[in-house]
Amino acid sequence: MAALSDGTEPADGLFGRIDHRPAYQRVAEAIEREIMSGRLAPGAPIGTEADLVRQFGVNRSTVREGIRMLEQSGLIQRDGSRRLFASLPRYTKLASRISRALVLHQVTFRELWEATMAIEPMSAELACTHARPEVLDAIAGNLERSRRAVGDPALLAELDTEFHALIGRASGNRVIELSREPLGLLFQPTSHMLAEEVPVAPARMIEAHTRVFEAIRAGDVAEAGAWMRRHVHDFRRGFERLGKDLEQPVERLFHDHVSARTPPPAGR
Repeated sequence: MAALSDGTEPADGLFGRIDHRPAYQRVAEAIEREIMSGRLAPGAPIGTEADLVRQFGVNRSTVREGIRMLEQSGLIQRDGSRRLFASLPRYTKLASRISRALVLHQVTFRELWEATMAIEPMSAELACTHARPEVLDAIAGNLERSRRAVGDPALLAELDTEFHALIGRASGNRVIELSREPLGLLFQPTSHMLAEEVPVAPARMIEAHTRVFEAIRAGDVAEAGAWMRRHVHDFRRGFERLGKDLEQPVERLFHDHVSARTPPPAGR
């Protein structure tokens, strides 16, 4: 197991800077380095809390806090006997963490749209040659449920997010699948807003999804990419039709939308 040293090299003198990070953070980072380097493969045993206390030479509360950080990130898991194992984090957990980071950085709709415009057409084009039959079946099921959800903006927005996630999976490229997921989570509230406020939005969304799916199923790369670009452009046009500011933070947009539609409590 790796030591707690951070590997700091001396700078401008004989001594390096003292590492002031909390001990639990250094425990977590030491274990994380072993996992990310491949020396601890997914499923490999890490030991128990008592084992780690002995190896690191720290108290049990320090080890527990370090383990808690790693469990939250999905890098370690416990079995029924409370023994610890290395694991791969689920992409949904990674996506939610990245989405929160984007919100904290106050990304705007313009930034989100530009990134989506780069990723989604490529995802659809790759799906034409890499989509597996079971993923195509899942997309077909998503379309059927979407057609039944036209009158339910919240559900339709969830299904829109699911559709794009399935296209990402169909691409056969895990980098694309993982990178587009946090964007999809941030887009969902805006999809809800458009489905609720723009009368033609649900029908146009479903038509675009259907055309993209048909092109993927037919292996038509040009058509799949063209329809996905048209779909993403249409999303921006609908957004502008609502009179929203492209430079406003994404989460703030939906918060303001909900606040405007929610009557104040009685007595105010």
